[in-house]
Amino acid sequence: MILRYGRVEGRQNESSAVPRISWTVRVQEASAPLKVRPYRLHFFARMLSWTGSSVSTIGLAFAVLHIQGGAGALGLVLAAGMLPQILLLLVGGVVADRWSRAKVMLWANMVSFAAEGAAAALLWAGAAKVWHLAAMAAVCGAASAFFTPAAGGVVVEVVPAEIRHAANALLKLGQNTVKVGGPAVGGVLVALVGPAWVIGWDALTFAAAAVLCSRIGLNAARVKVRAGFVADLRDGWTDFWSRRWLWVMVLQGAVIVPAWLVGYQALGPVYGERFLGGSGLWGVVVSGFTGGLIAGAAATLVWKPRLAVVVVCAGTGTMALPLAAMALRLPVPVLVVTAFIAGAGLAFSGTSWASVVQARIPADRMSRTMSYSTLGQLIPVPVGYMLVGPLVALFGLRATLAAEALLIVCAAVAPLAMAQVRELSATVPEEAAETALASAARAPR
Repeated sequence: MILRYGRVEGRQNESSAVPRISWTVRVQEASAPLKVRPYRLHFFARMLSWTGSSVSTIGLAFAVLHIQGGAGALGLVLAAGMLPQILLLLVGGVVADRWSRAKVMLWANMVSFAAEGAAAALLWAGAAKVWHLAAMAAVCGAASAFFTPAAGGVVVEVVPAEIRHAANALLKLGQNTVKVGGPAVGGVLVALVGPAWVIGWDALTFAAAAVLCSRIGLNAARVKVRAGFVADLRDGWTDFWSRRWLWVMVLQGAVIVPAWLVGYQALGPVYGERFLGGSGLWGVVVSGFTGGLIAGAAATLVWKPRLAVVVVCAGTGTMALPLAAMALRLPVPVLVVTAFIAGAGLAFSGTSWASVVQARIPADRMSRTMSYSTLGQLIPVPVGYMLVGPLVALFGLRATLAAEALLIVCAAVAPLAMAQVRELSATVPEEAAETALASAARAPR
């Protein structure tokens, strides 16, 4: 007898029969993490924060321009937000492993609420200066340096291992869905009510997210021996460096992330202006990419690849497609399709990678170890932004895009030369066997 779609279907050869799982069951399994209360609170807190952040980027840009700051001032404000993240990320990882991650996220949200609320008040009063907005961005960047490692360790702490992949996919789906409409809504709101109200809305979402974080109720003090911040930083580095598969993949990200951000975010609009007749058709390309992000995140809810890192590398490799399409000046429909594939590939890659990391790094050092991972991918980004102008002036726009596409492809496939990387999955066979043996030992006889 075999079980098919939840019903018993006659007798067959049990050794060769493969049970079929209905889509209803798949959807129920995909939504299972939301039944875990701490994860549910974490999920909706993140959704609130993303809702505010997706519109505030537009509000901040136009706030700077509104006070006649210009492009240089906007670059200063954006740099002010990134620098504290780079400087404080490792400290944030130690803090998140030492204290309750929920409380770290709570206070990070409250600090961001205060900073953005003050900026909105200054804009409403007509007293805001560029340095005010730069200071606000710096404070929010510092808060993010503590929030990001803490949030990265919540899933592994509250969600059972068998449904963590679905938990990661739900977060990615929510984030990508907000990305689609957020910038457009932000632009409309700026036009209708002004940037101050948009930044004020972001402040309120931080406050609401803080309330949800306060109810998660995670335990503190997961680090068994507290030997000081320097020792904890050293311990995090030792753990990071001892995992060859991890730092190899971080090196991959250190190449792909700046290449993609420079090619897509910086040079993409320039390509649209030169070859697509303006922002209209480039907006269609961006919509294709965000549509791919949503489709890819939705697909990961019902598909959990066995060789997860192969999927990670393949997914990141697809990000070369739209850059190559621009370099070759392919028709707009082809460019949109390649952007969609890149978005789906990025969503698959991100979700699969999160599951791999959570299966292999102990919860008590997750935040410290992953802060090194995040830092390794962030540091090259400002360098890439500084080099893009000279590179385009020297080689031309299309040649630079082609070089970045080639760089992404090479970096994507390089880690697969290592058997240790190729064979990584989202589960650890040894741990699964130990769990099964422990469960059998506890079972009533």
